[in-house]
Amino acid sequence: MKTSVIGFPRIGDDRQLKKASEAFFAGKASEDELQAVAKSIRAEAWNAQKDRGISFIPSGDFSFYDNVLDAAVMLGAVPERYKALGLSPLETYFAMARGYQGPKGDVKALPMKKWFNTNYHYIVPELGDGDVISADPSRYVAEFEEAKAQGVVTVPSLIGPYTFLRLARYVGEKCRHCFAGDVANAYAAVIEALAKAGAGRVALAEPALVLDTDADDLSLFTKVYSLVLPASRKAGAKVALQTYFGDIRDSWDAVMSAGFDAIGLDFFEGRERNLACLREKGFADGATLLAGVVCGKNIWRTDYAAAKETISAICSTVPRDRVAIGASCSLLHVPWTVKSEKTLPQDVLKHFAFAIEKLDELKDLGDLADGGASTAFDANRALFGGVRVKADEKVRSAVAALTNADFERKPAFAEREAIQRKRFALPKFPTTTIGSFPQTKEVRAKRAALRKGEITPAQYEEYIKAKIAECVRLQEDIGLDILVHGEYERNDMVEYFGDHLDGFVFTDKAWVQSYGTRCVKPPIVWGDISRREPITVKWSVYAQSLTKKPMKGMLTGPVTILNWSFPREDIPLRDQTLQIALAIRAEVLDLEAAGIPVIQIDEAALREKLPLRREDWRPKYLDWAIPAFRLVHSGVRPETQIHTHMCYSEFGDIIRDIDAMDADVITFEASRADLKVLDDLKAADFRTEVGPGVYDIHSPRVPSVEEIVAAVGKMAAKVGTEKLWINPDCGLKTRGEPETEASLRNLVAAARKLRLS
Repeated sequence: MKTSVIGFPRIGDDRQLKKASEAFFAGKASEDELQAVAKSIRAEAWNAQKDRGISFIPSGDFSFYDNVLDAAVMLGAVPERYKALGLSPLETYFAMARGYQGPKGDVKALPMKKWFNTNYHYIVPELGDGDVISADPSRYVAEFEEAKAQGVVTVPSLIGPYTFLRLARYVGEKCRHCFAGDVANAYAAVIEALAKAGAGRVALAEPALVLDTDADDLSLFTKVYSLVLPASRKAGAKVALQTYFGDIRDSWDAVMSAGFDAIGLDFFEGRERNLACLREKGFADGATLLAGVVCGKNIWRTDYAAAKETISAICSTVPRDRVAIGASCSLLHVPWTVKSEKTLPQDVLKHFAFAIEKLDELKDLGDLADGGASTAFDANRALFGGVRVKADEKVRSAVAALTNADFERKPAFAEREAIQRKRFALPKFPTTTIGSFPQTKEVRAKRAALRKGEITPAQYEEYIKAKIAECVRLQEDIGLDILVHGEYERNDMVEYFGDHLDGFVFTDKAWVQSYGTRCVKPPIVWGDISRREPITVKWSVYAQSLTKKPMKGMLTGPVTILNWSFPREDIPLRDQTLQIALAIRAEVLDLEAAGIPVIQIDEAALREKLPLRREDWRPKYLDWAIPAFRLVHSGVRPETQIHTHMCYSEFGDIIRDIDAMDADVITFEASRADLKVLDDLKAADFRTEVGPGVYDIHSPRVPSVEEIVAAVGKMAAKVGTEKLWINPDCGLKTRGEPETEASLRNLVAAARKLRLS
């Protein structure tokens, strides 16, 4: 049986791309040096797939920043403000992704949003009325030929035209249908160029088909592919349609009748509905089914018996010779290989499959489907037949004992708001930050030195205290109203908490890409979760002792901790979240008892795991995710102010659920989305005090005072001044110290200017 891969991690097994890109940004490496690193990563990925006999190996899945941005560049969808900078093509690309501020101009980055229900972020393309779509296949042709030169014949893989049009942002009078013809013709030209280079098949990824799809969406899909497919056939290229992250119930008939050579379906997240459609409606005549039976988003070993059962169900409808098995989505979302892990014991590691190991699983499953690999099947059955971890009955009993009263904070919001305004007596437009301050090389080096035993815990603690004191002095000098301690002791906002909770395990090099050069090493939920001891109290109390201004205690919320970890698959997500919520609740109460007046509980990833189908939102997610947050803070006194933070998601459709979290202040990422969230807040008559971020911290540029004043003016017109806070749009961990200080000084100057107006 044939095997297929949609995409492979592109950061390298030790984040080589991140390091090379950041060196390029800093002017310490040339473009040629960056390209050489990229080429070596691609070669390693292709060879790993070739060595394991993968039948359909992708090219074009590599990216310096993001595949949707790559598609925009391929189509010539580069807004004029970026072209006007006069930069090289690669520098222009990075300006779109990160913004640019230098001798050639000053531009903000394009918006960035979460990629469906993952922690990956994509760059939102922009299309204006004057934009002319034109095809540039050079990058995809070059990578196809690069692989062929290494003895690997690949399937060039691109973000598809329908998904591109559905995700794009339209800034003029024209809508997606207005661009559909030109975009389709451009894709046809790219496919023709790839066919001339020798590509027999091209894969177009259309994950937008797993979203709720209406008649207008189907009209767009049909319009695009009525142009792409005939042109591709004329050019001699076959086209594979690839979907993932769910099922295509709404578009099944349109997809099956379109004339694709191959169709990729997700039989992990979309298993039940896709199997039902397969049984009830049948499959496209003559097409190959690319069946995603191995989970591409989590790190647990595949249950071969369950996967074999799924393959058998598929083959009862589609002939075996027209079925290829693969991962449910791109392997971009998992780390490179388990072989890089040197610390965890083998009894733990044997349960994990990262990208390389998932290739091995595909090989095993292909052999099993052909009647072989009995030894691998027996070993897998033994793995799943054993008891991986014993239940913690104390933790499970605590969750089972929760009542409705545990999820309600009293008194009501309006009464708390009055109490807190009297206690804090903050000026109009109060200023604060989201929490973290820059994690410099020196900070990371000290942490590494502690880990290696080169300095003692006492020496490390004194260093962290000095950094906190320095951070507090800086904030007081800048003039911020609510301070933070900087989080210098934390490696990552989720990993740090997981490291102090029972039930998690941690890896050495299990890095995954979050966006661009930002890589994270998610904790793994191994067992039932509980708090061993206070986690943040010591540092928060020390920071508060240095200032008379209110100090925020900084915590990560239970939903975000789970969503930014690799969760268990043997108990429901709800139960895992409530276990974490009880642990963080204990931390909240300890902070309050220690005299911390403001506590921020970040839920940056609240919307991230919202089901892609609206009918599933409440029963499968919101009915427990929102209460889990309320559980964390429901026990605090009315004068304790609870903040939360959310970033890089569409909030409008769940804005009332966010209000129901019953926080006192909510800060949002808003700067990259043109403050669109303000309309949502106004429409919902949002009661919670809000801080829509006034500048983009994911870009190195420094916002001017005038720019911030203008942004706050827009906010005040929609939200009103009495509930409006001024803050950056996210934590400052990834920024440099000079740009951070300059940006915050401008932020405070803007607030002071606004107070006088």
